[in-house]
Amino acid sequence: MLKKIPKILSPDLVHALMKMGHGDEIVLADANFPGHSLHANVIRCDGLSIPPLLDAILELLPLDPYADHQAALMSVVPGDPVVPTVWDEYRAIAARHDASAQFAFEERFAFYERAKSAYVVVMTGEEALYGNIILKKGVI
Repeated sequence: MLKKIPKILSPDLVHALMKMGHGDEIVLADANFPGHSLHANVIRCDGLSIPPLLDAILELLPLDPYADHQAALMSVVPGDPVVPTVWDEYRAIAARHDASAQFAFEERFAFYERAKSAYVVVMTGEEALYGNIILKKGVI
């Protein structure tokens, strides 16, 4: 055990956060995300939902102030009646850690393509539809 590292973060996840460099991205993926078919570097956090994990990660991870958007969400597929209320929670969590954090929206397949170039995909047990989020690492 170490002090000041949120206990929800596994050693593998802390290791990945430490290895990431400026501009690298991390995907926090919901339970429906095709993480293993898109990426070789996957960390499993099956029993966790994204909001507490996001909060813990942002305790350690600086967001990129030089990027137009520090986070990206998967846009709702046209015609899908889902209203992703979890997005408001993500915005509130990000704002607590970085008041200037901006969010972009990526079309579903563009989001998948972007995820392929991320440093790591974290598979969670998040059940909210469109619950995926990409974070861009900044500098200290």
